[in-house]
Amino acid sequence: MSPRHPPSVTTGPADLRVVRRLMPYLWQAQTPVLRIRVFAAVALLLAAKLATIYVPYFYKQAVDALTARDAAIGVPVGLVLAYGATRVLSATFQELRTMVFDPVAQHGVHQVALATFRHLHRLSLRFHLDRQTGGLSRAIERGINAIENLVYYLLFQILPTLLEITLVSAVLWWLYDWRFAAVTFVTICAYTAWTLSVTQWRLVYRRRMLEAESEANAKAVDSLLNYETVKYFSNEEHEARRFDVSLAAYEKAAVWSANTLSLLNIGQAAVIAVGVTLVMLLAAQGVVAGRMTLGDFVMVNAYLIQLYLPLNFLGMMYRELRQALTDLGQMFRLLEVEVEVRDPPGAPELAVSGGAVRFEGVRFGYDVRREILKGVDFEVPPGRTLAIVGPSGAGKSTIARLLFRFYDVTGGAVRIDGQDLRAVSQASLRRAIGIVPQDTVLFNDTIFYNIAYGRPSATPAEVEEAARLARIHDFVVALPDGYQTRVGERGLKLSGGERQRVAIARTILKRPRVLIFDEATSALDTRTERAIQESLRQISRGVTTLTIAHRLSTVVDADEIVVLQDGVVVERGRHAELLARAGIYARMWAQQAEAREAEVADEGAYQASSTA
Repeated sequence: MSPRHPPSVTTGPADLRVVRRLMPYLWQAQTPVLRIRVFAAVALLLAAKLATIYVPYFYKQAVDALTARDAAIGVPVGLVLAYGATRVLSATFQELRTMVFDPVAQHGVHQVALATFRHLHRLSLRFHLDRQTGGLSRAIERGINAIENLVYYLLFQILPTLLEITLVSAVLWWLYDWRFAAVTFVTICAYTAWTLSVTQWRLVYRRRMLEAESEANAKAVDSLLNYETVKYFSNEEHEARRFDVSLAAYEKAAVWSANTLSLLNIGQAAVIAVGVTLVMLLAAQGVVAGRMTLGDFVMVNAYLIQLYLPLNFLGMMYRELRQALTDLGQMFRLLEVEVEVRDPPGAPELAVSGGAVRFEGVRFGYDVRREILKGVDFEVPPGRTLAIVGPSGAGKSTIARLLFRFYDVTGGAVRIDGQDLRAVSQASLRRAIGIVPQDTVLFNDTIFYNIAYGRPSATPAEVEEAARLARIHDFVVALPDGYQTRVGERGLKLSGGERQRVAIARTILKRPRVLIFDEATSALDTRTERAIQESLRQISRGVTTLTIAHRLSTVVDADEIVVLQDGVVVERGRHAELLARAGIYARMWAQQAEAREAEVADEGAYQASSTA
């Protein structure tokens, strides 16, 4: 729900900071062609406004020529042609200005969007776990649209209109007297003051509307991404009620926004009507007194219509400009989010020789108030396999995240071949490590793409070989579209076991120096698990391997098993040694053995009943 108290309205200095942040993307110092386009666009803008100023002047001359009793027919015809030519030139210069500047604006959109996308990938896992993906993508989408709106309204509408107001006021003062310019100036000031004050007031409702819309969109995306979970618990109506609350808030704010917009438009129309009437009265007095001709009266009227026509949309342009500044400011605030995990200046690449992994007194907690790892020590010699087991919440998966340096340890150090992971570049570290996670999420693309993601430069033959090692090739080729089969959102068109085998194939293709299996076979049936365990043993032979496991049967061949409990290592040793100690590991093994026996018994009973 939107906050009860209205959010503060963006201040002028904040708007200026947003514009200053945007300017380097538009003013490309390293791209001379784009800078030339900026100068050309400014020149075309000036040319368009000068042509626009001359349109009413030729109109006046034509009227005066036509009303003169001794006028030659060729004079008004020439002036009418000049009038038409200046109108064409004005429109032509405006369109040429747009054509010349549009590549500059689009390049700016491209660069800001790319910078934001890269920055989001540099942010820590903590940031992304705390944010809703739907709301985040919406903020980026609005920010990108805001750049186009900001450039269009500011450079192509508001600034040209202000320039035209200045030129018209100067012409009226120069041709007639100061009163014409004064009334025009006062009208513009009154119109601007009314627009600013009412727009500032109604921005509160506009923001409430956008916040409710964003919240509704985020809830809808979150609900649809978890479609199966909603169905599991028959919570369709619950999700609809949550969505309805956000839609109701949006509806209420939208009505208030529309009502305040109508009030704004009424005031703007009244101010413009008063200003036009006063100027026309002055012109009429001049004609009656003989100081002005009928052509002057017509020219003043033409100037005012020409001036107030774009000014009539200034309120809408101002609202769009302010909204663009707000949306762009929100996206720039994403760029200002501090990167939690940084490479030190000039960080070298990780040099992997053997691939030895060592945790030295590692302490870490996702929240300072709750420590997860409390001084964990272990070492995996090059080419050996270490298994990490323990109850849920012991910190097993946290070890994998620290090894990938998604977070920095709060105490101790994590090393590969003696190198502190905080001292090397993150890119080189992650290139050296492969992981098969417990929760496999695939891209909404083909099976081939998802396997090749492990090494995009791999050949089709290498992708297929990785699939064979992961025991999924036969399944894939049996599909109607083979490797070009699309897996759906988050890979939901595949079963859990199929997704996990794709993840295994992807990791095999990466050819890492250090392997992490985080519950890598948890989604597989017993028969498939045995087959893939053999494949995992083959690909991990000679590669330093950490296996995080719940099923102890998958780690009996590990060179060393570490038992974690409450963030500390409570036991370590080989499988037989740990069983002989009759400690935590032995109790876990006994419990799982009983569960396996019960599962086998149930399966046998089911088969017997089916045969009967």
